[in-house]
Amino acid sequence: MRERFHSIGETAILLHMTTTDTAEPTLTIDELAARAGVTVRTVRFYGTRGLLPPPVLGPRRVGHYGREHLARLALIEELQHQGMTLAAIERYLKRLPDDLSPHDLALHRAVVASWAPEAVERVTREELGRRAGRPLTDEEVERLGAMDVVVPDGDAYRVDVGLLRLGVELLDVPFSPETVLAARTALLEHSRAAARDLSRLLRDAVAEREAPEVRSLSAHMHPLVVQALLTTFQRSLREELREWLDKEAGE
Repeated sequence: MRERFHSIGETAILLHMTTTDTAEPTLTIDELAARAGVTVRTVRFYGTRGLLPPPVLGPRRVGHYGREHLARLALIEELQHQGMTLAAIERYLKRLPDDLSPHDLALHRAVVASWAPEAVERVTREELGRRAGRPLTDEEVERLGAMDVVVPDGDAYRVDVGLLRLGVELLDVPFSPETVLAARTALLEHSRAAARDLSRLLRDAVAEREAPEVRSLSAHMHPLVVQALLTTFQRSLREELREWLDKEAGE
């Protein structure tokens, strides 16, 4: 169960960050809150604290929100999951560049999520929909099961809540579960090879150090290595996709 959630999490994060769908949704504050799985009051509170950028005002001064707001809410949720206080979250977000795209914010969330151990919970169908931030049809629940995001457990489901939102977002991506699982296999094969090589390099670099110092260095390097791997992979995949699209356009 642990390995299954971890592998689909890698797939979901990378597919989510590299999708070429750039359409900007316009959501009301009620729709944004529902999609993010928070209350309208929470959205307004974050806005007054400067954690969320202001909405775009439309006719009759109705605020409209987009992908950046969703991505920021997901990042805030992940930071809270790590046990950070509101003041610490404010400091973290203030250090980020103002012009980060939703994909960049997703990258930050992926790095933050890598700090925490996997937390598998058993939830009811009703709770599954609430955690997902939207009602789920039977077909969507089956697709999440096919992607190993949720696993039926009697009259409930076992789910890694930290990965559920990513799995739900994949429901809107035009990839079949078979494609996602094939991507997972490819990612596991190459990520494990990279992990072995990096682990060997790091072990050689700290071979003469004392155990407490090794543990401290390991804790410090882990998020840095994850961010480096995600950034490198994201750029490499974008280059591959760009070359493929350019080739298709030229034919």
